[in-house]
Amino acid sequence: QVHVVESGGGLVQAGGSLRLSCAASGTIFSINTMGWYRQAPGKQRELVAGIARGGRPVYVDSVKGRFTVSRDNAKNTVYLQMNSLKPEDTGVYYCNVDHDDQGYWGQGTQVTVSS
Repeated sequence: QVHVVESGGGLVQAGGSLRLSCAASGTIFSINTMGWYRQAPGKQRELVAGIARGGRPVYVDSVKGRFTVSRDNAKNTVYLQMNSLKPEDTGVYYCNVDHDDQGYWGQGTQVTVSS
């Protein structure tokens, strides 16, 4: 069983920055892709950024140049550095960990960007 926990959300003004962290724990053999998703009020959950083990990161167009995803394989942790935040970045951010071909979700962390 794999347990996923996100942290680092909060309230920030437009133009500010936040750094999210996501740690996977439990019986871990091999983690492939680690990704960040967000769900805004009234909208579907969408992929924001993801990074495969040893692979290049991918981003949704709306965050390119502002967000950076990175991972520490030794710690089974993925990070999302969010700069130049906009009100439209507001939502609940979820981490997804692909372990042994099964996806595990965290409980989510709220990010609110005020204008």
